[in-house]
Amino acid sequence: MLTVHHIGYLVKKIEHAERQFEELGYVVERERHYDDIRKVDITFLTKDSYRVELVSPVAPDSVVSGLIKRYKNAPYHICYAVDNLEANLEKLGSQGFVQITKVQPAPAIDGRRVVFLQNAAIGMIELVESEEEN
Repeated sequence: MLTVHHIGYLVKKIEHAERQFEELGYVVERERHYDDIRKVDITFLTKDSYRVELVSPVAPDSVVSGLIKRYKNAPYHICYAVDNLEANLEKLGSQGFVQITKVQPAPAIDGRRVVFLQNAAIGMIELVESEEEN
C-alpha cells in the first residue's frame, strides 16, 4: 500500500525557502540535514496533514544540480511510504515505472532505505520504507 510521506520541493537557497514556508504556517519537523550521499541539504516541514521536504544542492555534482537548473524552485517528486520496498518496486515496474537510482539509505529520514522511479505519464516518485520495515 502506498501512503504519501512527503512532497519533495527543490530549492536554490534552503534557508530562504524555510523562512517562506514558516511564514505560510509550516513548522520545521526535522532540522536541516546534510545528505552526503546525494550532496544536498534537506529540511522537513509540516502543515496540517502535509509534509514538505526542501532539497537544495550543495555541490555542482549533487544529484539535483541538473534539476535545479531546469526547474528552479519547484515541487519535483511525491514520496510514498511502503511496507515492503522490494515488492513495491516489482509491482511499480510492471506498471511502467523505471527505477532510476539504487536503493540507498536516507540520512535525513533516520537511514531508512529509499529509491527513485520515473514514469512517463507522471514523472518522478520516491519510495521510502516504512518505519516498521527498517
